[in-house]
Amino acid sequence: MKKILFVDDEPNVLSAIQRQLHQKFQVVTAAGPTEGLEAMRNWQEYAVVVADMGMPKMSGVEFLAKAAQMAPDVVRIMLTGYVNQATAVEAINQGAIFRFLSKPCSTEKLVQALEAAVAQHQLITSERDLLENTLGGSLKVLSEILALSDPKMFGQAEALRDSIRLMATALNVTPTWDLEAAALLSQVGTVTLPPELILKARLGHTLSPGEKEVFERVPSVGSSLISQIPRLEGVARMILYQHKHFDGGGFPQDSVAGEAVPQGARMLKVLIDLAQLEANGFSRVAALEQMRTRVGWYDPRIVAAVENSPHADVAVPGGDTARSAVSFAELRVGHVLVSNLETRGNMLLVAAGNKITPMLLHRLRNFSSLYGIREPIFVEETGTAFYTRSEQKSAA
Repeated sequence: MKKILFVDDEPNVLSAIQRQLHQKFQVVTAAGPTEGLEAMRNWQEYAVVVADMGMPKMSGVEFLAKAAQMAPDVVRIMLTGYVNQATAVEAINQGAIFRFLSKPCSTEKLVQALEAAVAQHQLITSERDLLENTLGGSLKVLSEILALSDPKMFGQAEALRDSIRLMATALNVTPTWDLEAAALLSQVGTVTLPPELILKARLGHTLSPGEKEVFERVPSVGSSLISQIPRLEGVARMILYQHKHFDGGGFPQDSVAGEAVPQGARMLKVLIDLAQLEANGFSRVAALEQMRTRVGWYDPRIVAAVENSPHADVAVPGGDTARSAVSFAELRVGHVLVSNLETRGNMLLVAAGNKITPMLLHRLRNFSSLYGIREPIFVEETGTAFYTRSEQKSAA
């Protein structure tokens, strides 16, 4: 059972609450807002937080607003001796209050409110679990199916997913499932492009104005596809605005700019451009220097996160990596190919730079049984941490 945190500057009130509720709930008390915020550092322990309005140094509204920032899933209740319209509006706008309770409050009313708040918390966490686990797993399968049609492009999308996960950690952004989904599906619009056009762009050949226009529409097409999936409207907006400049330039050509551009889209813009510059031969330092010359393109806070955080390495998982030659039987989920993977008849199956996923490994085993795989295969021993034990087991 998760705990309920009561915050009040009056010890007698806290003692009375403990006596009233200890048989029904697991109650924790904090003597004032400072002690309450310290308790909220372990917010995963709590389902509900109840705060008194009239506390010194920090009002109940201010406290609950900070609590909402620290733990948006924890349901917030205000206990106050006076409620007027201004107080109610302020509490709702700043603290996202679930219920107001007037002092003195009967035990019966308090219990009813807490039971409703606990039920609300269960609803919130169930919704999050649905999004992160059920829907997230479905999107991962979808991205791996797409990767079978174009391993290079969707392999890059997977690297982008890993990068945005690390950047979210550097920026203290939670949850990350929607960011990761947007990264994985950022190039989904390319499924509508002719393969020869994708190859032409990949080889660096000059594109006609009409061909450039087709490529510019890729985010819009991808956004339109993803927006049809319930609960992915936010992900669709990230995909739509992934090439939008922070100052409002770029694509799409509309009035959205600055903080109005979805944060996930701003993160994607930085990561995609940085990865592209590095793919073109720029070092990390040179790539960032080049990006600094593009005035107005990027959110400065996100660029600073890349520059200053050792956890914001992108494009390829950082750190010391061990390259080795393995047989096909030794190939594992999470290996990154250093060389092309081909059949014994020289048919290219997967290009160098791609990461082995569970679905890709299944596909390669089919090719191995039919045509054989050229060995040895040169790989980097990186990326295995990005797959769960169940995913590793499913590919075994």
